[in-house]
Amino acid sequence: MAALWTLPLLSAHLSGCLALTPSEEPPQPHSLSPSLGGNSSDSGLSVDQPMALRVFSVDYHHVQAPFEIVLWIMLASLAKLGFHWSGRVPAVVPESCVLIMVGLLVGGVIYGVRHSAPPTLSADAFFLFLLPPIVLDAGYFLPGRLFFENLGTILWYAVLGTLWNVLGIGLSLYGVCLLAPGSLGDVSLLHCLLFGSLIAAVDPVAVLSVFQEMHVNDQLHILVFGESLLNDAVTVVLYKLFESFLRLPSVSGLDVLLGGCRVVVVGLGGLFVGLFFGLLAALTSRFTSKAQVIAPLFVFLYSYLSYLTSEMLHLSGIMAIVTCAVTMKQYVEANVSERSNTSIQYFLKMWSSVSETLIFIFLGVSTIQDVHMWSWPFVGSTLLLCLLWRATGVLLLTAVVNKLRRNSVTFRDQFIIAYGGLRGAICFSLVFLIDDFPKKRLFITTTIVVILFTVFVQGMTIKPLVELLDVKRKKRAQPTVSEEIHSRLIDHLLAGIEDVVGYWGQHYWKDKFEQFNKKYLRRFLIREDHQARSSILRVYQELERREQRADEEATPIVDPRSHSRPLLPEEMDSIRRILSRNLHNFNNKQTPAYSRHTLHQDATGARTRRPLHGHHSLGDRRTYNTITHWPQQVEDEEFSDPHRGRVGLSRSHTVCSASPRSVLPVSAQTGGQDPNGEEEDQQSPVERVPRKHLSFVLENEKQQ
Repeated sequence: MAALWTLPLLSAHLSGCLALTPSEEPPQPHSLSPSLGGNSSDSGLSVDQPMALRVFSVDYHHVQAPFEIVLWIMLASLAKLGFHWSGRVPAVVPESCVLIMVGLLVGGVIYGVRHSAPPTLSADAFFLFLLPPIVLDAGYFLPGRLFFENLGTILWYAVLGTLWNVLGIGLSLYGVCLLAPGSLGDVSLLHCLLFGSLIAAVDPVAVLSVFQEMHVNDQLHILVFGESLLNDAVTVVLYKLFESFLRLPSVSGLDVLLGGCRVVVVGLGGLFVGLFFGLLAALTSRFTSKAQVIAPLFVFLYSYLSYLTSEMLHLSGIMAIVTCAVTMKQYVEANVSERSNTSIQYFLKMWSSVSETLIFIFLGVSTIQDVHMWSWPFVGSTLLLCLLWRATGVLLLTAVVNKLRRNSVTFRDQFIIAYGGLRGAICFSLVFLIDDFPKKRLFITTTIVVILFTVFVQGMTIKPLVELLDVKRKKRAQPTVSEEIHSRLIDHLLAGIEDVVGYWGQHYWKDKFEQFNKKYLRRFLIREDHQARSSILRVYQELERREQRADEEATPIVDPRSHSRPLLPEEMDSIRRILSRNLHNFNNKQTPAYSRHTLHQDATGARTRRPLHGHHSLGDRRTYNTITHWPQQVEDEEFSDPHRGRVGLSRSHTVCSASPRSVLPVSAQTGGQDPNGEEEDQQSPVERVPRKHLSFVLENEKQQ
């Protein structure tokens, strides 16, 4: 439904953004003759009248923009479909590499046919239409527990690490330009810092497409993904800051101070805008019980509105849409039905997948251009400096943050974090926004080379390196209810310990937020009939939704046993004999049982005990006792006897033995019984059903 209303906007805007060649002269509508109902006042216009009525005509210009957009989406989807049906290719080459190669091929064909540059992906089309669904999908399905437990480390990498890379690459490139004054002498310091801010942007699209195929451990995945997600917000802010400095006649110390304040305002402003729209979306979803059809629409509208509002106010749109998605998720899922949750999940996955595919296709198409300028010192230095500064930044920042973390980041994980800094469409779109100056084409060429190198070389070699370094992988099994409850119990214990010792750690603040959320937010934002009365029930519902998403995303596994042959009669007899022999050997074992009071084996444990007998019929029932050996009566008076009650419930360290329950006649029940009966086998009135052999019925015998 949302795709229907976004398509007219997309077609209207992308007709100019994609640089599609319009027609030179749109066709003029034919004027009607007076005899056909035309206006007689227009008869003075000299317009050629058609000689006859046309049975068939083509008006391509009327549908040019939406038609070409649909064709591009169709091409991208078919390329993605062919990738997953290409046999062993997905195990060797990442999906992003194949899509870029398809884009290069399409761009080369267009360039060869038209002898002009193919259509390019403009920055407005990327930032307004293609990037928001990818970030929304990443924020809505963000693992909240892992993200907030590692939030300090993620911010440490995203903020300080990005500043380290931007300043290091920019200043180093300016030094390279000073060493080559002949070809790079007209590149200023601010231009180098501007280029450093865009080339340091780690693209979450490329990172997600590669790391989701490797299934690395949760900590490494959330560190790389969270750093790349927040890294974009920081790099876009720094890019706009240096762009503003370039437009000033001179930069003073006050301008630098105001620029630092602007970075903080842009980041926090986007955070508060996303928080406001997230709470508003949760409140709106509370009143959708009578119109569940439109409930998923509010998720997309409010999140996209938060992004557009932040861009309008020159705030961080990425921070806004991520905050909005994280804020509204738990309340929206509690308010809407399961079908609406499924619709939200499928539409977000579909929307983000199409956007990712289009981005990589246009990265390849846009590479075929006439605007390239080559400089070996600048291009080679940029590649080397990107790897060097990111590696040193990760090593230095991790050395500091490991002193504050309980679970330290290992050297193998540090290597994958440094090596996984893939560049993508973020820096490609930002480089085209640079104001025209003599070396802009050099910046474009260098950016394309860095993107292709990181996606192809690093993206294709990171999976073998993960296997070579034996990096810890992700657990495929979903956590059970018991594991989740024990995890929350440990969280409560740690929060209590932190409260007792007076330490305000993450568990303390997490517990305070849970109390505030349960006392105020959930009561205000969730309908009363959908509020779980028990926290265990809420955990179970969350695990059910998580397991459903995992089952729907997982590939179906064919059970090889479904095509196996039935067992032969001699094989079934052999299995029956093995089971009977093993169970008989198990029953003959005399295993002492210990209580919590007596952990040592008493001397009474060495007495000769009767082994636990095997299977008996229903008439030969047995009661198990740890002290006595006489048969117990079935009547209720045996439970009233205090001695026998203690005997039946005590857990001593003796060997468990079994005594047969006798089937007594009426006269024997009324006449009483000797409580000291040592020889229960000699009781004359007892009629015992003979013991039967062990019998097993297999499943295929039941079916027969």
